[in-house]
This record gives sequence, structure tokens and C-alpha cells, in this order.
Amino acid sequence: MTTQNLLVELFVEELPPKALKKLGDAFATQLADQLRAMGLATAESAVTAYASPRRLAAHISHVFLKAADKAVQQKLMPVAVGLNAEGQATPALLKKLSALGADVSDPARAVAALKRAPDGKAEALFYDSLVTGATLDSGLQKALDEALAKLPIPKVMSYQLETDCELPGWSSVHFVRPAHGLVALHGSTVVPVKALGLQAGNSTRGHRFEAKKEVVVLKDADSYAAALRDDGAVIASFAERKAEIARQLAAAAAQVGGGVRPIEDDALLDEVTALVERPNVLVCAFEKEFLDVPQECLILTMKANQKYFPLLDAAGKLTNQFLVVSNISPSDASAVIGGNERVVRPRLADAKFFFDQDRKKTLASRVDGLGKVVYHNKLGTQGERVERVRAIAKAIALQLGDAKLQAAADTAARLAKTDLLTDMVGEFPELQGIMGGYYARHDGLGDEVAHAIEDHYKPRFAGDELPRNTTGLVVALADKLETLVGMFGIGNLPTGDKDPFALRRHALGVIRMLGEKNLALDLSALLSAALPAFGDKITDATPALADFIYDRLAGSLREQGYSAQEVEAVLALRPQRLGEVAQRLVAVRAFAALPEAAALAAANKRISNILKKAPEVDAHVSEVLLKETAEKQLYAALKDVVPKANAQFEAGDYTASLKTLAALRAPVDAFFDDVMVNAEELDLRLNRQGLLKSLHEAMNRVADLSRLAA
Repeated sequence: MTTQNLLVELFVEELPPKALKKLGDAFATQLADQLRAMGLATAESAVTAYASPRRLAAHISHVFLKAADKAVQQKLMPVAVGLNAEGQATPALLKKLSALGADVSDPARAVAALKRAPDGKAEALFYDSLVTGATLDSGLQKALDEALAKLPIPKVMSYQLETDCELPGWSSVHFVRPAHGLVALHGSTVVPVKALGLQAGNSTRGHRFEAKKEVVVLKDADSYAAALRDDGAVIASFAERKAEIARQLAAAAAQVGGGVRPIEDDALLDEVTALVERPNVLVCAFEKEFLDVPQECLILTMKANQKYFPLLDAAGKLTNQFLVVSNISPSDASAVIGGNERVVRPRLADAKFFFDQDRKKTLASRVDGLGKVVYHNKLGTQGERVERVRAIAKAIALQLGDAKLQAAADTAARLAKTDLLTDMVGEFPELQGIMGGYYARHDGLGDEVAHAIEDHYKPRFAGDELPRNTTGLVVALADKLETLVGMFGIGNLPTGDKDPFALRRHALGVIRMLGEKNLALDLSALLSAALPAFGDKITDATPALADFIYDRLAGSLREQGYSAQEVEAVLALRPQRLGEVAQRLVAVRAFAALPEAAALAAANKRISNILKKAPEVDAHVSEVLLKETAEKQLYAALKDVVPKANAQFEAGDYTASLKTLAALRAPVDAFFDDVMVNAEELDLRLNRQGLLKSLHEAMNRVADLSRLAA
């Protein structure tokens, strides 16, 4: 069967930019999946998604005009139900066959055409039929309807279309934006499908202002992108448009010179790509006096409000020039440049005004105001929250440092949330912490406290840097622990994909700080130390919180490439110092590669099962009660090997400790071959169980090796 390439385009009003890429990919993927399911496309059919501000389109290669007929076997009913004692069709069988379109005018002949086959304990009747393959006309209509129904539309809007029937009237249409055109081409042939009140054709529209032709007629499916580019002044591919913008940004920065570069922000680049159909990058500038304002404020207002790309110098400092991605390319761009410079000026002036006003009050003078800001109806105000963070920070600082660290951490914790009351953070909440750092330096508090205030929200996202100094680590840990312990204490837990207080992110932040900084802090002790700060506002949910943190840690480690077995082996022991986890994983991986590993892991699993039935046994061995040669040899091996392994463990050399324990394989194997653990004599049985308990404790200090057993 011959195939042609298929092109489907939906021409609409401006789509929501932040959702455009996802909408374009989903539209193309859904169409292709539906066509493949109906046999109209193959697994090898290539799918190309197109998405611009005013169109969603998909190009699918090797699409059939008609799917192949398909042989289908259907189970009808048990033989005992379909046939009577004489082997003739029952009314139930004839009714079923008739419903399937079979000829039942001759019942005997109809029965003869059926197949019998075992079905569980009984025998059943099966009907073979040939299902006619779908045509492209009907199949594409179904696929298009499904694709539109399953689009990840952020918010549906309703609009009215005039009906095309004889009676005048209007019909309601529901879609992300009003649609004005539909194209469906199989090769050069229009496929007569409908969608959103539109009939498919072979023409679309290009750029609002710069298209060479008002109506762009498509010769065939394969000419879509070229026709839009040449006649419509539109780059239809999202990826191509994004690459073109990136190229123009780099070229414009090079033209400015001085080693400047546009700020890197992939989300902004995606959003701007979704706003233009024919990008044209222009260089603009603002007055240098605005550079006295913290560059984070200027960068944020340019990116968030205007979708501009600020230019940074070689040292990463903001310059007074920025790049605009225009959707038009006039011969004289001065008016476009001047307009953008005029628009950005009031935004920068607002930022300067907020910065100047905020510095008229110290952070310390704002502390009392936090008592008027509600944090949570069950946990009180931001002022109460600050006092809890201070108490937790003090407990952490006591373990990590001296009086100087305690004083610095207390100051930073007391002032960390005060920038929430500033005009700048009120306008740009994303700057909380950052502005606190600037205002702290202005108040003469020094870099240590300023950095701690700025960093106490870190890490804000996956891959973000950690706080720069110990004071910042203390306050950041205290802040995250206050949130976690408090929210778990009132039962406000994440559910599914809903996590309004970002508890998963906070847990990963705690994990990263404890692990990557190798802090000498025990997790359980940390959680317990945070409880008293809440008084009677919460119940103790630290066991559930510990489970939550270890679950997040397990997921993070698997993402880093460790196997599920390795992670389970280490975390089964609930190591309290998270900084040791990476070393333990390395040791377990090295141990698993040893030839003795499999046998020792299996033996360890066997020992665990034995000890579960004797939970009261302690790790005590009486040499007098050692009767068998194998148990004597195992005890001697333990006395020789375990002290060496323990010394290596205490020194933090977990890999060497496990390798040393590998020498126990032979005596362990001999013990299980020659010794009856559950002897009839009680004293012998308890002594052998004590020997196994000693072995179990020695072998499982680094990890639960039984988790490595197949």
C-alpha cells in the first residue's frame, strides 16, 4: 500500500506563551498515536511538531489512505451456553452472532464456522472475522477529535460561531483560543475533516504584518514550513525559531563588544520563542544611573515584565544595555528601539524608588511588623515563626560552633524574614532573601550575616548552590526544619502532585546540606531538637517526617545512578549522619563486586531470618559451649577479622571494612553446612544464635548486606 505524508494545522488567535511548546508537542503526539492505533500510520512514521503564537501543526510521514483489513478473533461464550445437547445453536448464540453481523440464516453453517478452544476450565466458542481497515477520512477525524480533547489546555475559553445551517443561530465552541482555520493535507489532497466549527482546506495565514501573501496556499503537506517561511514570513518550528533567537542574541551581543553576553535563561527563551513568529533582535539601552540599584532587581523587572534579555559584562555584572526580540523587522528600527527604551524606563524608576525607600528603615525596625503577618492559622504569625527558627538555629549552632557562630546565626535568623515587609519584595516576591542581604549590608551588619540572610532560602531548586558560610547553613537548616516539623505536626502533608508548602523541596534541601557539607549532625536529633520550639501547637510527627526524608534521599540517590539494591542496603540502617551515605554506597558497590559477596549476602539473609524468630538473643558467645569444629573456626575467624573491620569502620574507611569482612565467607559457609543452629539443647541453641548475632552485627555496620541477596 502506498503512503503520503500528512499535514494538519490549526490556525488560532495568540496562544498562551508559557504553554505553547507543550501544546504543540501534545497536539502532534496525540495525532500520531491515534493514527498508529488505527493502522493509518506505522511505528516508523516520523512526527514533526510545529507551534507558533498563532498555530499548532503536525507533519506525519508515511500515512496510509486506508488501513489494512485486520483478522480478529472474538470470544463469544462457553460451549455449554452457545450449544444445546444436540450441538445446535442456542438463541443466545444466534443473537450474539447476529449482533456481530454474521449470517445466521443457516444456523448449522454458522455454528460450523465457529472455533472451539479451551478457556480456563471450560471450552468456549470463538468467532473469526475480518475487520475493515479505517479510511483516512474517518480515522483522521477521530484522531483530530481525540487530540483536541486531550490537549493540556491551561484554561479553556468559550466563544460563539455562526451556524452554517439553514436556520440562523450561533453555536458555542470551547478551546484554548478562538480558531480561524484548519488545514488537512494528505500529500496534495485535502482530507475533509472538521474541527471547532471549521472545515479543512489547503490554505493558512502568515505573519500579521510582514507576510508576502495574505493567504498562504499550501501545495502539499511537505511544503508547509517552506511556504510559511517564504510567503508567510513565519518560522513555524518552535525549535528552529528558538535556535534562531539564540543565534541572533549571541550575534547582537558580539556586535556590542566588550565581552558582553545575554543572560542565560532557558525559560525566558522559551517564552519569547512563543511570542514571536519572525524574530528580530535589537539592542537597546537605559540610563547608567539605574545601575546603582541591585542588579537582581533590574534583571527581574526586565525579564518578568518586559521579556528582555539583559546584557552582562565578562565579570557577570549588569550593563545598561539589553536585547529585545521584536516580531517585526522594519528597515528603520529606531522607533522600535526607542519605544522599548521608553517602556522600560518607568519600570527601572520604580525599582530605584523602592530600593531608596526601603533603605530608610533598618531591618531590625521591621521585626515587630512580622507579628502582624499571618503565616498559618494553626502555626501563628511570621513573628512567631521567626522565634521558632531562632530557637532551632541556636540548637544547631550549639553543636557546630562557638558563641560567635551562635550570635551570628541568631542575628541572621531574627532578621531573615524582615525583607518580606519591604516595598521591593512586595513588588517582586522572587527577591526575598536577596534584598534582605543588600539591606543587611546597608545596615552595617557585615557579609557573614548578610550572606546568611540571602542564603537561608537555599537551595531554592534542584541543582541550586548551598549557603556560602556556616551561619547561612545553620539558618537555612533551621528554616527548613521549622517548616517540615511544623507542617507534619499539624498533618499538612504533600498529596500526589500537590505540595503547596514545598515540603519535598525542603526535605531535599536538608538532605543536601547535611550530606554535601558532611555536617556532624544526627538527623533524628535534629528533628527532636526542633520540636520544643512549637510548644503545644503541634503533635510529634518526627517518625513520619524521618520516613519522608529517607524516602526523598532514596529517590535522589537512585537518580544519581545507584541501584535500588545498593540504596536499600545502606538506608535500611537509617544512617544518622547523611554525610556518610555516599561513602557507604561506594563501599557497598565495591563489596558487591567481590567474589565472596553473593554467598555472604545470602548467608546474611539467612541469619536475619533465623534471628527474627529469636529476637531476645544477645550477641554473647561462650567458648565452652562451642562443640562443632565449624562453629569454633567461625568464632576464631570473628575474633581475628572483626576487630580489624571495626577499626577500619571507626576510621571511616567503609570500603576496607567490608573487604576485610569478606574473609568470613569460608567459615560462614562451613558453619551452615556442618552445624545445626536450632539444636535441641537450649544452651547450645542460644550460644549458636548468639554467635550468629555477633556475626550479624559485625557484618551490617556499613549496610544491611542481606539486601544484596538475589
